[in-house]
Amino acid sequence: MDPTVQIEIDHAAPESAKDKPVKKLLPDLSEHSDIEDIEINLLLEGIYQKYGYDFRSYSRASIRRRIRQRLAGEDLLRVSQLQEQVLYDKEKFSLLLNDLTINVTEMFRDPLFYKAFRAQVVPVLHSYPSIKIWHAGCSTGEEIYSMAILLLEEGLSSRAQIYATDIDKNVLQKAKKGIYAASELALFERNYQEAGGKANFQDYYTLRYDNIIMSQALKKNVVFADHDLATDQVFGEMQVILCRNVMIYFNRELQDRVFNLFYDSLDMGGFLCLGSKESVRFSSSSQRFLSLDDKYKIYQKQRKL
Repeated sequence: MDPTVQIEIDHAAPESAKDKPVKKLLPDLSEHSDIEDIEINLLLEGIYQKYGYDFRSYSRASIRRRIRQRLAGEDLLRVSQLQEQVLYDKEKFSLLLNDLTINVTEMFRDPLFYKAFRAQVVPVLHSYPSIKIWHAGCSTGEEIYSMAILLLEEGLSSRAQIYATDIDKNVLQKAKKGIYAASELALFERNYQEAGGKANFQDYYTLRYDNIIMSQALKKNVVFADHDLATDQVFGEMQVILCRNVMIYFNRELQDRVFNLFYDSLDMGGFLCLGSKESVRFSSSSQRFLSLDDKYKIYQKQRKL
């Protein structure tokens, strides 16, 4: 992890399935680390100039690891070789984009967070005539449908609008479809129950062959859109923003930018929900958010000091 990132994270645990050791040996670039850093900078700048995706302020340790995995997958020795591939071949870029973006999620991920959300946030949401919720970094959509189910069970779905955004257009397409492997069903059902589910999880999907298809009713008030937290601007006036397990991949400068973005995107008294290893504590916005739940990382917007 980039030593400049001051954030609560368990270094003993792998970041995601993508970070698990690969069987193929990664290229040994340790003797030329300075040159490698230069080439990585050029690669990220080229991606930004050509495709508009900005990874320049992501955690360098994470970026370096993922690039090395792609080098191994392509049988390449140098980042400059990879740069030539991704700038001239969109399919090669798509493969690298999939490596660089974080798409590990599940239905009702960290279920006790949803239980805390029901207890601490939902009662306040009942006081609003309309509710706007932004899920930044929604990935393949499992957590979007989780929130839609929660709002339905709490009697809030008719007045709520969910904005689901991600940097990766490919995962957004999967999120829109709402089709997931039936092999994950036991995990989803267990998470749902632990999250305080009030009905039967079977009510919210159709089982077809080896897939579960989420109910169309859950998509009724969901808008999917691409949005890059590194470059794009304020996203409406929200009562709730969820950005869970995304900030751990940003360096401190980008974290500060995103926290400012979230602050400006929230209504006064609005709620910010982060992942279990994330915190506003070390950011420049630490005094502008009140911590409602230190364990499950639920914050509330305060007036500017």
